[in-house]
Amino acid sequence: MFDSLSEGLQSAFKSLSGKGKLTEGNMRDGLEIVKKSMLEADVSYSVVQDFMDHVSEKALGKRVLLSLRPHEELVRIVNDELISILGPVDSSLHLKESGPTIIMLCGLQGSGKTTTCGKLSQLLKEENVKPMLVAADLQRPAAIEQLHVIGRQLDVPVYSEKDNKDPVKVCRNGIAKAKAEGARVVILDTAGRLAIDQELMAELQRIDKKVAPDQVYLVVDGMTGQDAVNSAGAFNEALELNGVIMTKLDGDARGGALLSVKHVTGVPVKFIGTGEHFDALEPFRPEGMSSRILQMGDIVAAAREAHRIVDEKEREEIEAKMASGDFTLDDFKGMMEKVAKPGLMGKMMGLMPGMGQFKEMMDSDEAEGGIRQTIGAINSMTMAERRNPKLIDVHRRTRIAKGAGVQASTISQLVKQFETMKPVMQAMVGGNVGDRMKMMRQMQRGAAMGDPTMGMKTKKGTGERLSSQEKKKRKKERDKLLRKLKKKR
Repeated sequence: MFDSLSEGLQSAFKSLSGKGKLTEGNMRDGLEIVKKSMLEADVSYSVVQDFMDHVSEKALGKRVLLSLRPHEELVRIVNDELISILGPVDSSLHLKESGPTIIMLCGLQGSGKTTTCGKLSQLLKEENVKPMLVAADLQRPAAIEQLHVIGRQLDVPVYSEKDNKDPVKVCRNGIAKAKAEGARVVILDTAGRLAIDQELMAELQRIDKKVAPDQVYLVVDGMTGQDAVNSAGAFNEALELNGVIMTKLDGDARGGALLSVKHVTGVPVKFIGTGEHFDALEPFRPEGMSSRILQMGDIVAAAREAHRIVDEKEREEIEAKMASGDFTLDDFKGMMEKVAKPGLMGKMMGLMPGMGQFKEMMDSDEAEGGIRQTIGAINSMTMAERRNPKLIDVHRRTRIAKGAGVQASTISQLVKQFETMKPVMQAMVGGNVGDRMKMMRQMQRGAAMGDPTMGMKTKKGTGERLSSQEKKKRKKERDKLLRKLKKKR
């Protein structure tokens, strides 16, 4: 997401960090790189001008030029200004306490409007809110069936009238049906066109006037650059939009539309689509997006993704097993199966501070194949072997490798990596915040150097025993964590 813009900004920061002394002259050179990067990312010229005026005024002040780390000051200034351009944004749907909240989606054909209906439904279901979809796109015959397919996949009811040619009546009848069935949200999938025309706008205005939706969102394709900004302006004049949902930001999007739409039209981006799957819709957070653009990660979004993969109860059970030393290869396999979804590991890496450089590596076919191979190898083991990998001798290793269709050395490597990771995970769970941050830094350094142990120094089998004092200390820490987890339940 926004690779070219991110790389350009990083280039500007690096050009300044290497200077022995920062002057107004070389600061201006750095700011020129920032300006060029934004224009190349297809950001609206008026937005770039305003942005650079604000950044330059602050960056050329004495407090920045004479500071000990002026390039870090510039990063802070750029970050603050990006947040200002993108926000503020209220991504709440403002659901009514009684009766269904009506959300109307509109947009041009090909923007991903119908798929976004499914994504919004998935988001609502995760919050235990019952949605209903209404097929009001009567211009495109396949649109009704496409919405029904999405409804079946998500187990969400879809209202349609295939023989009715009046979208207003379809919407009204759909809302009445939603009230009768107790749906809390009704999402209207309206008609689109290949381009903005008077007929389309008249139809949408009629639905807006007669149905009076609570929220009107425009769905735009983030890959269309400034065309997305122009269409947002035209739709907003006709309908008074509550927000924009920008799709396809996982593709070759340069970021210009995202940075321009609020500034040019006054309409905030409320949600962003970052993939093809129904769970790839995020509430838009300006501070999180600015951090991603500046390659500082987005911990809030990463935590949100993690909670989608592992719920609270599962997380507590895993932590308890790690703390007590009962974490097995079977538990490890369960975690691997959850993250095996294509593109998920790469996405998580992109959201973690300092780990963005590993995104492409984790998104590769080789990485996904490695995860599947690991799951296959563990499946070939007996339950006893999964609980205690030390049982795996030469004969067992040969049998497991044959069952998984891999080399025996692959099994040896898997067991070795698991034994290396196990104490690391235990320490991450049992340690304090400082210990965890230290471990994360070690893992990042190790991964950057291609170290399979991720930089972690683990004790070899020397036969050395823990002292009674150390045993008591570790037992006390495990018992304390287990008590804490039990209280939460």
